[in-house]
Amino acid sequence: MQTNLPLNFKDKLDQFTEQWSPKVIAEMNDYQFKLAKLQGEFVWHNHPETDETFIVLHGKMTILFRDNSIDLNAGEMFVVPKGVEHKPVAKQECHILLVEPRGVTNTGQTSSNLTAENDIWI
Repeated sequence: MQTNLPLNFKDKLDQFTEQWSPKVIAEMNDYQFKLAKLQGEFVWHNHPETDETFIVLHGKMTILFRDNSIDLNAGEMFVVPKGVEHKPVAKQECHILLVEPRGVTNTGQTSSNLTAENDIWI
């Protein structure tokens, strides 16, 4: 579904309103680049087989860990190592770019009403 044209994050973000529902915008080898809108609290989860990269495009978010937390502002990124339990939180709507292997479920192995359908392209 990739094209030979540049992708504009704002244009892609304007195409959906759902929160906590990552949308694929590109692939590189077996990795997907996903845009998501976040607000409120997500669920505690982990990804036993892969790291997960959060890049904040707009707003602020916090990633909670069982023993600490990290705050991210627009223009910052953080890689959550594989297997580390975490919980993203955003007080106000935050727009992020996720980088992770194809097939990764947003809630890891945790079943939740926030579990999003995988591989939805915009």
